[in-house]
Amino acid sequence: MNPDVIVPVILCGGSGTRLWPLSRTHYPKQFLRLVDEFSLLQNTLRRLEGLAGLGVAITVANENHRFLVAEQLLEIGLKADILLEPAARNTAPAVAAAAVHAITQGGRENSPLLLVLPSDHAIANVAAFQNAVRAAIPHARAGALVTFGVVPDRPETGYGYIRRGDIVAGGYALDCFVEKPDAETAQRYLDCGGYFWNSGMFLFRADSYLEALDRFAPGIRECATAAVAGDRHDLDFVRLDHAAFVASPSISIDYAVMEKTDRGVVIPLDAGWNDIGAWDALAALGLADAQGNTRRGDVLSIDTHDSVLLSEGRLLATIGVSDLIVVATPDAVLVADKSQAQEVKTLVEELKRSSRSETEFRHIVHRPWGSYEGVAHGPRYQVKRILVKAGASLSLQKHHHRAEHWIVVKGTALIVRGDESLLLSENQSTYIPLGVVHRLENPGRIDLEIVEVQSGSYLGEDDIVRLQDTYGR
Repeated sequence: MNPDVIVPVILCGGSGTRLWPLSRTHYPKQFLRLVDEFSLLQNTLRRLEGLAGLGVAITVANENHRFLVAEQLLEIGLKADILLEPAARNTAPAVAAAAVHAITQGGRENSPLLLVLPSDHAIANVAAFQNAVRAAIPHARAGALVTFGVVPDRPETGYGYIRRGDIVAGGYALDCFVEKPDAETAQRYLDCGGYFWNSGMFLFRADSYLEALDRFAPGIRECATAAVAGDRHDLDFVRLDHAAFVASPSISIDYAVMEKTDRGVVIPLDAGWNDIGAWDALAALGLADAQGNTRRGDVLSIDTHDSVLLSEGRLLATIGVSDLIVVATPDAVLVADKSQAQEVKTLVEELKRSSRSETEFRHIVHRPWGSYEGVAHGPRYQVKRILVKAGASLSLQKHHHRAEHWIVVKGTALIVRGDESLLLSENQSTYIPLGVVHRLENPGRIDLEIVEVQSGSYLGEDDIVRLQDTYGR
């Protein structure tokens, strides 16, 4: 691998709990389409188009999100190495594993530049972002650890700050990191002009980062090296060795390296950066209408101002309100004062303590073969709409506690039911008795849609005994 190659390292581990009820544990913020028709993850990769010397990207993701990452990359026609973390260990170990993987892929005598990017941020001015990356390249190539400092436009108390040092070409030496300030201190930072918001984006040579870990946090490098050495390939994914990776300390790049290095450089970034940390941040993305309302979905508003109004499916109507957040999904509705947007995280924590399923999955649950959507449920029954992609199939399975009725509404279904094999077309149906081995497959070229009615004493997703599975679950 040419050492001038830039390998994007996309960190996909965020949860985005402040964006509930759209963001869920199994469908977090980075996969949401909040700004346009592309998800935040997809836009993170799309904004790199046009940068010279780009290599194959590396995404570091939670195992539970692996098929979401693969599907969203496929949608935009990009390939990437998808590293799967056995457990969350913060950014320093994740990037260490990516660095070792990148060097290993290119031959150990070479060390590419790593452009480390969170997957859940928005940037309005792509040209300015790319210019900042270009300004950082000479410093990173020379061995510096470069971070990008967002030029602040307001006294923000929700971000950490970076204090700049002496001027260097295109930026500044990194003086120090500063924790989130109070309002008075944040105003002072803005007035003096010597501080930037900490963006969490970096550029450095893979070997420079690993050498810094050797100096400041050697245990992280040792664990990352062992995790990559013991990795195994599973379909399109690279599973890092479980025991080695979970043995790593859990710590951020900032704490592990950037706050300690004397080789830090900060490049100013003035590109309309937004981490979309809560619902009120959408107003800063230029999506608001003349009344200051940010609207998405089937929304009708009368005499409504400065509100965030989003609906997935049902009509959302407001009259005579202002400064509200209203987000309606098929299974939950959030109503909050905009000034309390950060408290959504507290609400989610309370829901989790109550073991509410609304924090885990969206109403549409994505699987490698397609998706399913809950339509109705009650005591001893539930109804789902199931979509199976062309050429895809579910696992060969059985259930101990439920029976199922399947009705084909679109496409063609090839069904294994015990010793039988059935080919059903639109408006045909079949019954799967409790305990009978079965499989659903789409042999056609268009999506298969069926309505499934489940009935039984227990209807949880863990009542699946997989006998054969294409996806290794």
